[in-house]
Amino acid sequence: MNLRFVFGGGALCSEGHLRPLAGKARDQQAWRFRSVTWAGLLAACLFQMTAKCAEPEAKQKAAPSGDLTEIPIEELMNIEVVSPGRTPQKVSQTTAAVAVITQEEIRRSGARTIAEALRMAPGLDVARIDSSRWAISSRGFNDFFANKLLVLMDGRSVYTPLFSGVFWDVQDTLLEDIDRIEVIRGPGATLWGANAVNGVINIITKNSRNTQGALITGGAGNEETGFGGIRYGGKLGENAYYRAYVKYFNHDDFVDLTGKDGADEWQMWRTGFRTDWKVSETDALRLQGDYYTGAAGQQVTVLVQPTFPPPVFARTLSGSADVSGGNVLASWKHDFSDTSDMGLQMYYDRTDRRDRVHEEGRDTYDLDFQHRFGLGERQEILWGLGYRYTQDHLRDGKDGTGSILFEPDSRGVQLYSSFLQDEITLWPDRLKFTVGSKFEHNDYTGFEVQPNARLLWTPDEKQSIWAAVSRAVRTPARFEHNLMTWFAQPPNFLPPAILTGNSDFESEKLIAYELGYRVQPLRRVSFDVAGFYNVYDDLRIIAPFGSIPSPPPLPATTLYQVENGMKGETYGIEIATTWNPTDFWKLSAGYTFLEMQMHRTQATVTPGTAEYLEGESPQHQFQLRSYLDLPHHVQLDSAAYYVDNLPARHVENYIRWDGRLGWQPVTNFDISFVVQNILDDRHQEFGPGFLVTPMQIERSYFVQLTWRF
Repeated sequence: MNLRFVFGGGALCSEGHLRPLAGKARDQQAWRFRSVTWAGLLAACLFQMTAKCAEPEAKQKAAPSGDLTEIPIEELMNIEVVSPGRTPQKVSQTTAAVAVITQEEIRRSGARTIAEALRMAPGLDVARIDSSRWAISSRGFNDFFANKLLVLMDGRSVYTPLFSGVFWDVQDTLLEDIDRIEVIRGPGATLWGANAVNGVINIITKNSRNTQGALITGGAGNEETGFGGIRYGGKLGENAYYRAYVKYFNHDDFVDLTGKDGADEWQMWRTGFRTDWKVSETDALRLQGDYYTGAAGQQVTVLVQPTFPPPVFARTLSGSADVSGGNVLASWKHDFSDTSDMGLQMYYDRTDRRDRVHEEGRDTYDLDFQHRFGLGERQEILWGLGYRYTQDHLRDGKDGTGSILFEPDSRGVQLYSSFLQDEITLWPDRLKFTVGSKFEHNDYTGFEVQPNARLLWTPDEKQSIWAAVSRAVRTPARFEHNLMTWFAQPPNFLPPAILTGNSDFESEKLIAYELGYRVQPLRRVSFDVAGFYNVYDDLRIIAPFGSIPSPPPLPATTLYQVENGMKGETYGIEIATTWNPTDFWKLSAGYTFLEMQMHRTQATVTPGTAEYLEGESPQHQFQLRSYLDLPHHVQLDSAAYYVDNLPARHVENYIRWDGRLGWQPVTNFDISFVVQNILDDRHQEFGPGFLVTPMQIERSYFVQLTWRF
């Protein structure tokens, strides 16, 4: 008997092997298979749901309420977050610009990736480059290689020391298992360390105790050609729980700026587990891990130098980038009392990337300890220690162009850190003062100090005013010290140039001034505004320092190196508001204004560098999201985003409108129909750059089914 089950764009044969469907996902035969399979799956699910409804109500598993509109504004203001202070505290009591993206908001947004879900955070600049890559930053300096934003997942840092940024194509989990995403705009370096310069994103998954039972989800559409996930949670013993999941997705390619297929199709497998054990009333253990593998199509233009000295020629490379990796994390927490606890966390992370022009293998080991205790009745002390070691192996890519090299090609880097923070209550329930600092030693620049001081005033329970002054640094990345690459700008790629790292490159520095106000003026309305003024120094620039003669008539090869040669100021305002007009309708809006003024501090800086930095982030952003609960368990959700033009990237302003229609015919079964980019059949969100070939983001639609039992 030859059985085959088509799930999310793959075929599972009777032999037990998974093989991809032949050709593109849009192939007619593949679509027939998918249509029949999903129709059969839907019919089976509906049959099971009907049988389930016949059971006594007490036996049925309750799904999440899905009623964002029923959450009082007071609860939204009092959601507990851990990122601003590394200990639980209410949003209304934080001294930072904080946004929380809840699980229900992720579900009702229709987002299929963590990167897309981040669009909902006011103040973040989220630009999709192609099928699998994004440029994401806070308060300016946006780029595919953006390096001033620290990203954590359950306390594990996911930034790469290669360029101090994030590869967003491998940051994923089963979205239904995310409890919330906490977004801090502004420095978080005092507690989280270097690279938390302009913000911190902390992705927090659910305790496995809250994910018991089974969940099956899947769907397909024109761009999301197939996706699915299975998760099961159970009990290991008294107060010990676990869950395990597996997910797959396949994303079709977008089109390039000329309208042709971009060859950037993207597929990924991921699996993982989490266990939570409440050992006693005072001790809790957690163990979790993930493994992923996949491929992402890419198109890059590089300069290739077969001999030295030149000639040099440009070459456009297309094909897949293979990625894989995994991690395992263990943590222990011990509670001494309501005002005192300690925690220990350790993790190992392995990353493998094989792009067209570069290959990276990396092992990271991290150990983190923190302790909180009360000192008298009005002081709370938080301190901690940390150690991280990362070892990389960097090689030429698949195409063997030799266009990106590192010397040495393997290096181990250590980071030692400690922090101390004191929260002082000056006036009970009214005025708090927080002061602290992070102390780090790294192998690039040595000792770094990152202090801050924060003040919180709460005149009453409906409003709070906060102010902060902080210092943060962005320590050098591997490529800034050890890179050697050929580069040039279109259209003719001449004259050629060589860019090298600089072992004398120092940390980029920031002094940030912030002021914020939160208020709930009416029972159904909340308002949050934050203003900032940032002063940067020793920013990275590319500066010429010589040339190499070439045989006539070829031009000379210009030599550039990375240097600290720019300073600047940025200032702006971020506004977020939530309004429940009725008991069944919720509206959220956000506005961001950003002004950047960069100044060259060296005469040898490449002309236009300052202007380029000023024009690569939008000056104005606006978003409006609506969640509407209709009769018969129907939900109608939509979100509109306006993003200003990017002069440096030659990207025009655009309005993006997404919509979702959801229906819950029975308690534990959901159907969603999602349309993204409703207004345009395609639009561009980012521009070309080093190793970046942007695509046009096409209109997409898909159907998703989710069954919990």
